[in-house]
Amino acid sequence: MRIVACNGFGLEKEKSNSPEDFFNRSVIQYIKDGEEKTLNVLYLRYFDEMVTLWTPYPANPLFKSPNRDIYMADIIAMVCLLKDPSLVNRKRIYINAEKDLAGYFENIDFEKLEKVFISIDQAKPYDIESHVDYYIQS
Repeated sequence: MRIVACNGFGLEKEKSNSPEDFFNRSVIQYIKDGEEKTLNVLYLRYFDEMVTLWTPYPANPLFKSPNRDIYMADIIAMVCLLKDPSLVNRKRIYINAEKDLAGYFENIDFEKLEKVFISIDQAKPYDIESHVDYYIQS
């Protein structure tokens, strides 16, 4: 799998009575078996406050790549895809339970994750041979 881009952003209200401003979207674009795919992860914005529970980072932004600050919303789609390779068959998922999102972050190797972002932010797609390579072995 070749990672092309990974970004996140907060949704904004389109209508005054919509709840969209309570959500973030994390998007990963990748190439798998010669086909370009995108996974969209919609999740509660409140989960961004859980940075210290699920990551080794003290706050948002989590870390810097050469061209930008990397926030929780930027990494969630990648973390989900690495943790659950069956998501390559999905276009979108919705996460509204804290324990569900926490499960995706278990045993993720954040140092390797940073290398992926450094590469893609320099316009160099990043090849991932095996999702298991991004787990911390216990």
